[in-house]
Amino acid sequence: MNPGLIVIIVIVVIAGIAYSYYVTAQRRKELCAWAHSHGMSFSPAKDRGFDDYFSNFKCLRKGHSRYAYNIMEGQWNNLAIKAFDYHYATGSGKNRSDHYFSAVILASGIPLKPLYIRRESFFDKLTEFIGFDDIDFESAEFSRKFYVKSSDKRWAYDVIHARMMEYLMAAPDFGIQFDLMHIIAWRGRKFKPADFQAAAELISGILDRLPEYVVQQQSQ
Repeated sequence: MNPGLIVIIVIVVIAGIAYSYYVTAQRRKELCAWAHSHGMSFSPAKDRGFDDYFSNFKCLRKGHSRYAYNIMEGQWNNLAIKAFDYHYATGSGKNRSDHYFSAVILASGIPLKPLYIRRESFFDKLTEFIGFDDIDFESAEFSRKFYVKSSDKRWAYDVIHARMMEYLMAAPDFGIQFDLMHIIAWRGRKFKPADFQAAAELISGILDRLPEYVVQQQSQ
């Protein structure tokens, strides 16, 4: 191989590594500033047991080599919050792919029941055609736009009332899942600081819109 070409390749590789380090450091700086502006702690360290703390959340159980990092913790509207970046891998060797996304988890303050809400995709429409449909609501517009799953349909109907539907249809696009004491909002990519803010506000808005009879019933 031409020595000059080798030098160019080496320079390009070094430049790529340096740029990657710069982007990583810049992101940490931005997230740290956002966390501290909201009274939260920030840690860039990898937590490889994070998925075990929230084992019911599907988005945290994909693939292998899973870990959370750039973890921000504190209080949001008097409820415990965790905001973080997340990594998992699929395949192995030359076929390995690394995946990254961000999410926010907010403690509910009251017991919940499992519920899964996200925008409906073309694949969902295909599975509905062969009989694997989700929960439908009185609002045809909401049912067209959102995929909703729960083992307890009554719970889904109680939570997703007319005012909640209106709120979700106007809200930014996040996947949402309830476990027994938390709600997670995520996307299939990394958040900007403003996205962490929007996700936390979305979850808080969902909790604020739970009907009073649901809150009382779950608090008993």
